Amino acid sequence: MVFNLPRILIPIEAALGETRVAATPETVKKLISIGFKVSIQQGAGALAGFLDDSYFNAGADSFSDAGEDSYQNVDLVLCVNSPSEDFLSKLKPRTLLVGLLAPYGNQTLANNLEKGELSALSLELLPRISRAQAADALSSQANIAGYKAVLLGASALDRYFPMLMTAAGTVQPAKVVVLGAGVAGLQAVATAKRLGAVVYVSDIRPAVKEQVESLGGRFIEPPEVKDEPSGSAVYANQVSQAFLASQRKQLVSQLAEADVAICTAQVPGKKAPRLIDEEMLDQMRVGAVVVDLAVAQGGNCEGTRPGETILRKGVKLIGASDLPCTIPNHASSLYARNLFALISPLINDGHLVLDAEDELIKGALISKDGLIRQNQLMNSGGLN
Repeated sequence: MVFNLPRILIPIEAALGETRVAATPETVKKLISIGFKVSIQQGAGALAGFLDDSYFNAGADSFSDAGEDSYQNVDLVLCVNSPSEDFLSKLKPRTLLVGLLAPYGNQTLANNLEKGELSALSLELLPRISRAQAADALSSQANIAGYKAVLLGASALDRYFPMLMTAAGTVQPAKVVVLGAGVAGLQAVATAKRLGAVVYVSDIRPAVKEQVESLGGRFIEPPEVKDEPSGSAVYANQVSQAFLASQRKQLVSQLAEADVAICTAQVPGKKAPRLIDEEMLDQMRVGAVVVDLAVAQGGNCEGTRPGETILRKGVKLIGASDLPCTIPNHASSLYARNLFALISPLINDGHLVLDAEDELIKGALISKDGLIRQNQLMNSGGLN
């Protein structure tokens, strides 16, 4: 299937609290160099530190949505989150939408794509193959989240992170426990170590031990149960409730001595595993901090809420949702490069060849000209 794609639109993100943008002046230049015209909605990059003039200097033009006809000239939309229903309704049939579209159980998006006869690639569904690494937006954004989670924990903590030797005596280093050694977890380990903390890491996959130790962390061996957790060193698969119960029991003593716990354990499309329950929180010391990166998926820690900091019996519970939005300049730069890496290999003589059977895009193509290709995934009812 071949699309003629003369014009790309970079819209203002409609999601509440979203500060990122899907293109930077750097990637605009690259997109133009391979044959595209690029239009920017005015103010699209302002919250990420990219003013309109920087895009215009890179060769982009300004997109005006004053008339309905303006949307009819758009062939490809690069976005961070899925645009609004009103925005999608204005696009012409066969327009291609590319971004983090939150496809799991997203029947509203499916209906809008079907109604508008639109095509869509969701970056959450890119295959874990070497060809897709440069386009892996989940990893680039998780890296930022892991870094910022440690800074949040250090800021909220009532103690120093590093060991300090002063005239008044020696201050012992903080103990940080990281739950989950995926991309976010490993970045959290590296950041906490740079700040001088002693770091312990729990993960369901024994295979990540070497990575943890290479960063200076101390790996907590997973419990020995019958079911064998699987998954790559980046993304874990779901495990049984029996395994999680054994893991929680193992973590009680570690968390009782912890100053900061960073929760990063997530399974794409599934409810986050509950790793810290009420009983475990009761054992944590007054002044300790829990930073829950999985809060938007239900949370690894009991009682966390998205975007809120809750004081529970002296323990601070931070629901750390959307952390990449707090570092929008670098988050946007990395994300824009992810998008360019995905699109550029598919271009041939100014056309985008969207081969639905190509391994790179087969799983990520959720809609083709309005035909929903991932019905089971998009009709699943969300996290479960």
